[in-house]
Amino acid sequence: GLELSHCVGANSLGPTVPWRPGGPCKMKRVRTVFKPEQLERLEQEFLKQQYMVGTERVDLAATLHLTETQVKVWFQNRRIKWRKQSMEQKAAKLSQFGVLQPATADSTDAKDHEEDTVDVEL
Repeated sequence: GLELSHCVGANSLGPTVPWRPGGPCKMKRVRTVFKPEQLERLEQEFLKQQYMVGTERVDLAATLHLTETQVKVWFQNRRIKWRKQSMEQKAAKLSQFGVLQPATADSTDAKDHEEDTVDVEL
């Protein structure tokens, strides 16, 4: 589930302090750790379709005992990983034929990347 950790005081080496409404620090969300069975099922569904929406996402979340948001964010992050792998494979093939790729920090189209850049839950 969604857990929140204590926030750290101004000195990051100092003790943690409990969260206070309107306090100086923000809550940090604890990263979701998926069970191997959940990851296997999520990967199976991703192989079928890269976008999971609507009732399919609700049903999958219920089946895996996850929130709909966790499933949505997993799919967003998995698409980013998939695009990155695709670009690396394409670059490797081109380099085999002596074709040089222009060096860019992120060669994916900004429009495609727009909805997939968030990896936190709300």
